[in-house]
Amino acid sequence: MRSNTAAIFLLLCAGVANGTPTPDNSGPSDMPEGRQSRDDAWWTGPLLAASPGSLTPGHFLIEPYVFDAIPQGHYDNAGNRQPVSHANSFGSQSYLLYGLTDRVGVGLIPRFGFNAVGVGRDSSKIGIGDLSVQAQYGLTRFEEGSWVPTTAIVLQETLPTGKYDQLGDLPADGHGQGTYSTNVALYSQYFFWMPNGRILRTRFDVSYAISGSAGVRDVSVYGTSEGFRGRARPGNVAVANAAAEYSLTRNWVLAMDVVYERDGSTHIYGSGLNVDTGPGHTWSLAPAIEYNFNSRVGVIAGAKLTTSGRNATAVVIPVAAVNIVI
Repeated sequence: MRSNTAAIFLLLCAGVANGTPTPDNSGPSDMPEGRQSRDDAWWTGPLLAASPGSLTPGHFLIEPYVFDAIPQGHYDNAGNRQPVSHANSFGSQSYLLYGLTDRVGVGLIPRFGFNAVGVGRDSSKIGIGDLSVQAQYGLTRFEEGSWVPTTAIVLQETLPTGKYDQLGDLPADGHGQGTYSTNVALYSQYFFWMPNGRILRTRFDVSYAISGSAGVRDVSVYGTSEGFRGRARPGNVAVANAAAEYSLTRNWVLAMDVVYERDGSTHIYGSGLNVDTGPGHTWSLAPAIEYNFNSRVGVIAGAKLTTSGRNATAVVIPVAAVNIVI
């Protein structure tokens, strides 16, 4: 009973601050012959896995994303894909991050959306989604010759700024979930040198989000109808994301994310209704290609593709972003 819009925002939130907060290109200049040095590799992504790198104090990262989430079906509890109505959930979310110290960074993640639905009325206008605030603390830093990766812990709080209930005859105007949500994550990053001397940069991120409950009135993103009075509590969300980027040249990079997401059951109750949606999970791939103009400006384009799941919506989400460090 959760709307496509709310699900899409949760999918995208799984990858917070996906760009590289620092050029992260410094490395020794006396590299063995034929081995790429880190200052010869520029990076933007990957598309979803967040960076544990810390911004240089006093510097900003600005990274606007645009996407179109297109449902491809719904996985039932047996893992079979059932057809759904065609729709497009156009959206944007921007990472506005600032380096406070050499270990601490803070930021905002505003969201906007517009739903074009196959059945019913489209959104009346571009709507404001839920706003996230975050703080990141760097734990360790990668050094060549050491097995220790760069790691960071991230705390993110999502605020219910998006409209989610009392939608009347415009349910497509729902762009939030109405609850406060706390997300705790651990990010890691490591560099490998391939046999041909090129760099493969890898990331592994895990996160867990806990949502509160929201009072719900009338038509809502939770599928309730006019006259409903009650509450909804989205299920907790666990995400594991493994990603890699291969430096083809100084400017061009190939990237891939592999993502597992498990969503807890959403509970909706009130006005004679008591429903649990049941837990669900998905596996997704996100191939992408990057072009980096220099160590501080790059673009990335790709798509998130749901490959399998249970009790979840299968989506294709074309995504593009610009990464700027100033």
